[in-house]
Amino acid sequence: MSCPVYQHDQAMRRHFHEAAAQRGFSVAPAQEAAVERLARLAAELARPAWTFPRRPRDLYVWGPVGRGKSWLVDTFYEGLPTGRKRRLHFHDFFRRLHDGVTGPAARRDGQSAVDSALDDLIGNSRVLVFDEFHAHDAGDAMLIARLFRTLLDRRITLVTTSNYPPAGLMPDPLYHHLFEPTIQLIEERMDVLDVTGPVDFRRVAASQPASGGGRRFATGLCLAPGATALEELALTVPAPTEATGVQAHLRQLPARAVRGELVWFGFDALCETATAVPDYLALAERFTTLVLDGVPPLAEASADGRQRFANLVDVACDRDVRLVLIGSDPLTALPAGQALTRDLDRTASRLAMLRRPDGARPTGPGGQ
Repeated sequence: MSCPVYQHDQAMRRHFHEAAAQRGFSVAPAQEAAVERLARLAAELARPAWTFPRRPRDLYVWGPVGRGKSWLVDTFYEGLPTGRKRRLHFHDFFRRLHDGVTGPAARRDGQSAVDSALDDLIGNSRVLVFDEFHAHDAGDAMLIARLFRTLLDRRITLVTTSNYPPAGLMPDPLYHHLFEPTIQLIEERMDVLDVTGPVDFRRVAASQPASGGGRRFATGLCLAPGATALEELALTVPAPTEATGVQAHLRQLPARAVRGELVWFGFDALCETATAVPDYLALAERFTTLVLDGVPPLAEASADGRQRFANLVDVACDRDVRLVLIGSDPLTALPAGQALTRDLDRTASRLAMLRRPDGARPTGPGGQ
C-alpha cells in the first residue's frame, strides 16, 4: 500500500501536468523544480497538524515576467482540497489590509490593527497564496514588514510570487535599508524558488492564432484612433450626453460612457488624476470591459500617469477584465535601458496579450 504522503505528492504532480495539457502546453524545464516543491508541499499539508512538530516551510517563487509563476501557484491552489485556503493578489490584499488597519474597526479586544485586519482577511485559512508581491513605496514598507512577520509567525503556510528575488525588493537605494530586516526574514523562513527561463509564455501565447485560453483580458484590443476594429466589440465613440460619474473606491470618476458592464474613460481622467489601485479594483468588480481612449506613448505621460497605467493593466489582467486601448501604442519609443515606470517589463508582457488588428507585434522597452 502506498504511503498517503506519497499519494498526495503524486496526485499534485499529475494535476500540474494535466492542467498544462488542457491548455495545450507542457511543464517547462525551468518550472519542474517548482512543480516538485509545490507537490511536496501539498503532501505536507495533507498530513494532520499533530503528526509533525513544525509547519511546512513557506515558499517564495520568483522570476521574470511571463514565466508562469501565477499559473504555478494558481494550479497548486486549485489542486488543494477545498476549505481553509485563500488566494489573493497583492493589490487586492494590500488594499483590504490598509483599509482594515486605518478603518474605524482597526482595533478590537486589544488586538493590533494588523492582527485584526488579518483575522478579517484570512479567517481560519491554513494556506495563503499571495500573488505578485513587491515593495516599492517607502511609506508602506513598515506595514508590509509587519504583515510578513505576522503571517510567518502564525501557523499559516504562505506561498507567494514575485518578479524580484528577495534581495531585489524595495530597489530604491534611498529606502532599501528599511526593508532589509524583512528580506532577511524571507530568506530565513521561506524556501526561495527561481523559475527564471528563456521564454516569456505570455508573448508566445499572444503570437498564436487563438491566444488567451478563453480569458476576457486576452480578447482586448489595442487600436489606433478611429479604427474600424471597434466594430468587433459593437462599440461606437460616446456622445457627450453619455458622460457620467462612476463611483470608484472613495471617489467619483468622470466616465465618457457606461453601457451595462462596459465603462469608457479617457486616459487623462483615469491615469493623470489622483486615482489609485483601489479605484481600479472597484471598477473591476463592477465592469467586465474597460475602454481607455487618448492613450499616449508612455514616454510622453507623467511619471505618475505611467505608474497608474501600469497598475491599471495589472488589475485588469488579474481580474480578467477586457481592456480596450485606443490611441498610440503605449510602449512605443521608450528609451532603451531607462526605467520609466516600475515593473515595466510586466506591463509590456501583459499588453502583448492584447490583439492588434493590423497584426503588428507590440513593442517593449527599447523597441524589443
